[in-house]
Amino acid sequence: MYNWRRQFNRLSDKQFNSLDGVDYSKQESAEVPRLKKELHEARQEVELLKKAAAYFANHQE
Repeated sequence: MYNWRRQFNRLSDKQFNSLDGVDYSKQESAEVPRLKKELHEARQEVELLKKAAAYFANHQE
């Protein structure tokens, strides 16, 4: 654990987050806004479905 911590402190964020020349921190940070938008849309769909289910549950004869 000590060696890992020492190595982590020596490496910059870019070096630590890259593997095979790909900077994963940049890829991940670029993906966050897309995922937030997708989550927002999914939550809206769930709310719509809840309202529809409640409407049909109350209007059954």
